[in-house]
Amino acid sequence: MISFISFIVPAHNEAFEIGAALESVFRSARAVGCPFEVIVANDASTDQTADIARGTGARVIDVSLRKISAVRNAGAKVSTGDLLFFIDADTHLQEATLRAAIRAVERGAAGGGASISFSDHVGRFNQIAIQLFSYVYGRILGWAAGCFIFARRDAFESAGGFDETLYACEEVALSLALKRQGPFTVLRETVLTSGRKLRMYSPFLIIPLTLRFLRYGPAIFRERRGLEWWYEGKRESRSPPQL
Repeated sequence: MISFISFIVPAHNEAFEIGAALESVFRSARAVGCPFEVIVANDASTDQTADIARGTGARVIDVSLRKISAVRNAGAKVSTGDLLFFIDADTHLQEATLRAAIRAVERGAAGGGASISFSDHVGRFNQIAIQLFSYVYGRILGWAAGCFIFARRDAFESAGGFDETLYACEEVALSLALKRQGPFTVLRETVLTSGRKLRMYSPFLIIPLTLRFLRYGPAIFRERRGLEWWYEGKRESRSPPQL
């Protein structure tokens, strides 16, 4: 049985998104009833991310790493739960998804992920493309999406945590490592995540990178070059069109 849950949220300049995302985590966790903590790893933010996070009741740790794998690991190091959830600051957790993840772990899973839905409008072409990509990524390859991944602490530690040589797709490397620790489950239940990158960046930037990744795997992300849109990406300051 799970005795304590840690939710770890990496964040860099997420003042626009993080409040609602954290509220969804608190709401779902309270509904489930298991003791929990919410840790925000605030990575060199220059906006109100930390203040907003503290206002929701989350514990904030300040880091200046600018590498998502290392930021996730920093949050894990200070956490105390025997079940870890890594959730992006623009992703909303639903109670049904949390319950399904807990059931999966209690039935023996080392970890897993969830299906992805967008909380806002991304356009028909993007929606179809992402559905196809998600089917291959999650259903065929069995990898967790970066915005939501969970793991038993013992399995996470045995897997070595997130690979800090990677600047992106560290969740793929962890998915593969966790599969060596036990069953790995990609849930049919969903989390809602922002489609901002699909709205704010051209497919001609995203698609070639995606194809390179599918061909060569996470190794292409061992350098930061070419990932400026990922790390220094635009942030929205007003609500996007809703679905």
